[in-house]
Amino acid sequence: MDTQTRKNLDDALRGEAFAHASYTLYAAQAHREGRRTTGLLYLRTARVELGDHFRAAAKLAKLVGSDAANLGAAVSGEAYEAVTMYPTFARQAKEDGDDKAAELFSEIAKDEASHREAFQTALNVIETGKGTIPAPPKATVVTVKAGPPKVKAARTKANLDTAMHGEAMADAKYTLYAQHARRAGLQALARLFEGAATVELREHFAGEADLAGLVGRTRQNLRTTIRGEQDEAHTIYRRFARQARKAGCERAARMFEHNAYDEAEHARAMQRAAGRHR
Repeated sequence: MDTQTRKNLDDALRGEAFAHASYTLYAAQAHREGRRTTGLLYLRTARVELGDHFRAAAKLAKLVGSDAANLGAAVSGEAYEAVTMYPTFARQAKEDGDDKAAELFSEIAKDEASHREAFQTALNVIETGKGTIPAPPKATVVTVKAGPPKVKAARTKANLDTAMHGEAMADAKYTLYAQHARRAGLQALARLFEGAATVELREHFAGEADLAGLVGRTRQNLRTTIRGEQDEAHTIYRRFARQARKAGCERAARMFEHNAYDEAEHARAMQRAAGRHR
């Protein structure tokens, strides 16, 4: 696979993971407003983004390896977040006067350090055949209601965006890692990955989304969704497909074209939902 197609594939993975996580929150907001049909539409769309688009891109990218390789990748990712990324974000938020963000980033850094230790222990068990896979972490679920950002600094807002994309990616990856472990009969490892995925989505991503003001009223969320889906359908995935085909990556080109078609369908479905909200 050429360098550009690989980069496009990585961008697609991040975009689909973020869409899945965001739509999960938009669905909850729609249900709070009594918009059950729209809430169910968001949940169905979220499942496509993760179960179809992210999964297909992950297969092409060879994102999922052996259980040991998956654990090694998880250890590395959690270590970076615990030791480098989140402490840096916390310090910067404190400097910028965004104390709530600084506190959240510091709390998440501690969680990621705990995840790293659990994954490292699990890796030792897998490699040696000795010991016990740790119990899965439990999420403190954060409810995200419609509202404006609760931070003021541009740097904090940018760091929240980076963090949310990272948490969404971790949730999606760990979901696939868990499925791989379960197929191998490693139920305890599957539960560990599933528990971590839930923390990343329901606690970390949600907490960051709350501070970032990611969720608006459903009419606003629909406008945001329609713009994003149309951009993916008519611009992003079409460009990715052309570049992949030019480089001779026909499988990637077909996948990008498939996604473009789906995203156009999603945009039309969201437009119909928006029409019901006038």
